[in-house]
Amino acid sequence: MVESFKIFSITEKETKERFKVTNPEILKPYFDQGRSVLIAGGHYNNWEMLAVGIDSYIEHQSVAIYHRLGNKFMNDKALESRGKYGLKMVPRQEVKDYFAQTKDLTATIFGADQSPSIAKKVYWMQFLNQETAVMFGVEKFAKEKNLPVIFGGIKKVKRGHYEFTMEVLIDDPSKAEYGEITEAHVTRLEQQIIADPQYWLWTHKRWKRKRKSEVT
Repeated sequence: MVESFKIFSITEKETKERFKVTNPEILKPYFDQGRSVLIAGGHYNNWEMLAVGIDSYIEHQSVAIYHRLGNKFMNDKALESRGKYGLKMVPRQEVKDYFAQTKDLTATIFGADQSPSIAKKVYWMQFLNQETAVMFGVEKFAKEKNLPVIFGGIKKVKRGHYEFTMEVLIDDPSKAEYGEITEAHVTRLEQQIIADPQYWLWTHKRWKRKRKSEVT
């Protein structure tokens, strides 16, 4: 939490010293092919550092989809801090318009581990030994636009210093079976949490939605 507040004042030079993408070249073939990508991950380690640091490492335009905060002051501050070094922040209400209009090749970042609301379509699967409702947005978006799905994991190197490593999960979503994309990125996050559980955000009521008559 203290590090998150530091994001408001961190300089670009200090960001590059504290946050590194270990393998940005993994996205190069997709950029050369003229393909945008999705990067799926979770609220693990310092994701705020990812927001301010990733754009300088990749050729794609980094994009994050966000939910507007009710407090306008805090919402504006969050946008200012996260987007100050290149990340494009797009509110959920404007996602369709943005992607219909942009000519950029984009790398859209999804933090897909929050508990979905009742109104949202979900995918049910085993996650950390519990039946869990998982947000379906990554799979839906990937299928609609046939975008490769990349998993991005943040590793803490030492206090205040992080590394971000990517790996290709699904190269061609058009060939993926129903649920395959969701199972892939959630399982990869689960492996990361099991390895070092102290770095995951356990406080956001992950299992508040219970399965009743839903079947998928």
